[in-house]
Amino acid sequence: MNKPKTPPAKPALSTSLIHHAYEPPAGFDAPQPGVYKASTVIFANTQAMRERTWKEKAGYTYGLHGTPTTFTLEERIATLEGGLQSLLLPSGLAAIALTDMALLRAGDELLIPHNAYGPSKELARHDLAQWGITHRFYDPMDVQSLEAAITPATRLVWLEAPGSVTMEFPDLPALLRAARAKGVLTALDNTWGAGIAFNAFDLTPEQGGERLGVDISMHALTKFPSGGGDVLMGAVTTRDEALHLRLKFAHMRMGWGVGANDAETILRSLPSLPLRYEAQDRSARMLAQWWSQRTEIVQVLHPALPGSPGHEHWQALCGGAASLFSVVFDERFASAQVDAFVDALKLFKIGYSWAGPISLVVPYDLATLRPQQAWRGSLVRFSVGLEAVGDLIADCEQALDSALSSSR
Repeated sequence: MNKPKTPPAKPALSTSLIHHAYEPPAGFDAPQPGVYKASTVIFANTQAMRERTWKEKAGYTYGLHGTPTTFTLEERIATLEGGLQSLLLPSGLAAIALTDMALLRAGDELLIPHNAYGPSKELARHDLAQWGITHRFYDPMDVQSLEAAITPATRLVWLEAPGSVTMEFPDLPALLRAARAKGVLTALDNTWGAGIAFNAFDLTPEQGGERLGVDISMHALTKFPSGGGDVLMGAVTTRDEALHLRLKFAHMRMGWGVGANDAETILRSLPSLPLRYEAQDRSARMLAQWWSQRTEIVQVLHPALPGSPGHEHWQALCGGAASLFSVVFDERFASAQVDAFVDALKLFKIGYSWAGPISLVVPYDLATLRPQQAWRGSLVRFSVGLEAVGDLIADCEQALDSALSSSR
């Protein structure tokens, strides 16, 4: 007589909760992509593990190398920038650092415009210098300055359009031709253009149909792609597969990744980017025009305004102008008075970064900011948000009356 079989032991509750048999049905779709959080990626078998590679988006190996969420964002950023491949990093500065560290080694030289983003210059002065990588600064408004600066050791030229804070817009095609003639790679900080103002990879057709564009576009997704002032992220975009792999290998070795929820936030904001860019551009131009009529100001620095440095280059290349501009106060106003004006603003908040919904303001000392030029006095940079422009003008007017009325 057969003994009855003992039923298999029921797994403990903790095991059942981890190894649950239920799988949700396929076919779910919604306006926003799903959010996948993972360090570990599960493989079906050992063969799948051994055959899968992290170098391409054909599968998943480890969370740091990509998930459906980050792959989706990378592909959309590549489309935004006009490139073919993108890599995500924890900040815009990290994207600059990746570019420098992946492409430069001891004995190489880096060229940086003297009006570039400050932390990029500090990275070159300190960390790159201690690794044996030299650097020099050039005047981005003088193509001959770049041509004269390139040496046999030059491996990378950084470009920025417009310049940080002082907003000079260079002749990008001419600078690119100068670097290309010497066989030097170019990287553009394209945060201001945001993929909207111009296509960094297709600036002007060269004779014979050759594409004239940068080799690398760096984008601080912290700004317009986020749009909320609540996410730090950067991207590096290319059109050349070999160059992309040089960056990707360094990206892997350095362990740079981004959080799934941050990627989700950028993905949610991207569809409204063109609308926000246009709205903030329009308001910034209106406010800049108002400032150009003020007797307290000696110059308004906005690429779309005639008389701003490089306006003709902007006009030849761009279809937009972002949300930033700066004003230079007359030297009769002491820096303490300009600071008092900034403090008196109510809608404009004092803070770094830009392209969020809240308008921001930061004062600078031109003598220390641009020692290469003869500019003097106090500069104030405005980042225009999504408030009504009439309210922003009224805020500036009341702050001028409050802080500067006795010196007019």
